[in-house]
Amino acid sequence: MISTSARLLRLVSLLSARPAWTCAELAARMDVTERTVRRDVARLRELGYGVESDPGPWGGYRLGGGSRVPPLILDDEEALAVAVALREAALSGVLGGDQAALSALLKLRQALPPRIADRLGAMDAAFVHVPRSGERQIASGTLLELACACRLGERAHLSYRDREGKATTRDVDPYRLVRSGRRWYFVARDVARGEWRTFRADRVERIRPTGRAAELLDPPDPVLLVSRSIATGRYPLYTTVRLPLPLDEALRRVPPTVGSHRPDGPDATTVEIGGPDADGLARYLLGLGTALRVLSPDSVREALLRRLREMAAQNE
Repeated sequence: MISTSARLLRLVSLLSARPAWTCAELAARMDVTERTVRRDVARLRELGYGVESDPGPWGGYRLGGGSRVPPLILDDEEALAVAVALREAALSGVLGGDQAALSALLKLRQALPPRIADRLGAMDAAFVHVPRSGERQIASGTLLELACACRLGERAHLSYRDREGKATTRDVDPYRLVRSGRRWYFVARDVARGEWRTFRADRVERIRPTGRAAELLDPPDPVLLVSRSIATGRYPLYTTVRLPLPLDEALRRVPPTVGSHRPDGPDATTVEIGGPDADGLARYLLGLGTALRVLSPDSVREALLRRLREMAAQNE
């Protein structure tokens, strides 16, 4: 269950997306009861949002004209938390282009009381930031366009460039954005193929709403879909191992972003893991710290045995 704060933010986002919503529609989109919607609307009104409503079974909610966010008041710890978050966003490129985050950070630092500014300066002096790798960053503004497409709930034309650099255009039903590691992934239903797909956000060149409603029947768990997509990415070599562990424990040892899991009875799990080469996979398997059996290929089994013999010789 999402927190009340996150739910209120979601409600504000929905109310801003179109002129009016019925209580039932909001409850369905937020996956809560209508009673919860009414309670959350009351909370928003207490916070200063002008949420208007029409009585009757066909009535609904809408943001009143001239509604605006009430003045933002932060205590010391909240101001420091916002400043640190903006600093990380500016340095890491989590939001694509870093200029907006950097500009917001500079404005906030000018408004901070000296005691908070001094604490932030002390943190700046202690932090060491690892430079970004040469991997492609998401284009400025693309992240916002994708987020808006998910919020609108409209089918869209997606211009995309795959890992080989081939440009394609397809119709998609936008659903969610997921961040994993340093990358953003766009989850949508490929209309032509009739299946749910994940797209690297930094490879999206353009997305244009069509005005037609998206068909979001039986949507997947977006985080799980992205995790599986990453785990089944292209590697030069794959190994299949059997762990004498039930599925839930195997998932803790080998995350779903690393391997593809399949239960093998109540007390064992078969896992397929990709890697750069046999030696690299052998090193990873040793690091799991559990008994296992390499089912295939022979090259990984031999590399694992060779490393075990080397370790035994060092301890003689």
